[in-house]
Amino acid sequence: MRVLVVDDHRELAETVAAGLRREGLAVDVALDGPAALERTSTNRYEVVVLDRNLPGMHGDDVCMSLVAQGNPARVLMLTAAATIEDRVDGLTFGADDYLPKPFAFAELVARIRALARRNQPALPPVLIHGELRLDPGKRVAQRAGRRLELSSKEFAVLELLLAATGRAVSAEELLERAWDEAADPFTNTVKVTVSRLRRKLGDPPLIETVPQAGYRIVEP
Repeated sequence: MRVLVVDDHRELAETVAAGLRREGLAVDVALDGPAALERTSTNRYEVVVLDRNLPGMHGDDVCMSLVAQGNPARVLMLTAAATIEDRVDGLTFGADDYLPKPFAFAELVARIRALARRNQPALPPVLIHGELRLDPGKRVAQRAGRRLELSSKEFAVLELLLAATGRAVSAEELLERAWDEAADPFTNTVKVTVSRLRRKLGDPPLIETVPQAGYRIVEP
């Protein structure tokens, strides 16, 4: 899952981003409205965590612009304004959810994951493929009862491949959805990550390379 955090308080934005990365999310940061719109025009995000009171361009205007452009990203308003009127206004401008500051980080993560699920075909809470079992909520992966010690990127790649239900997923799509904008698209990052994941999954192999298409999970 790829998320954009928009907040003019750099320290808060980076703190939230760091916490979300520890949860296995790919996160970019924008410090004002124009930067947020620039990033959403070039990157695909499942969720935009948007501070309402932004300098230069108000968060409401950013939200309305995303809606007008037909951007599929879900918007979570994150703001110190917590009255009923403020919440109604935020939702009226196109936000999908609203979380007042201060907030519990665990709730922020839960709301982001809930919003992201709206952009995807309905999936079971636990992904099961033969002996492989993946629980995205608990960040636990097992094969034949053996717990797999996966990095956040390995876990994200495995989740994307399982969610594709047999469809080949290109390296470009994996890079776009599991990494943030700091990733170099000209490196072999995806290839290396898939190689490590294959080793950790063990035999018989579960991931196959599809020439000119990418990677997919082998049928059980």
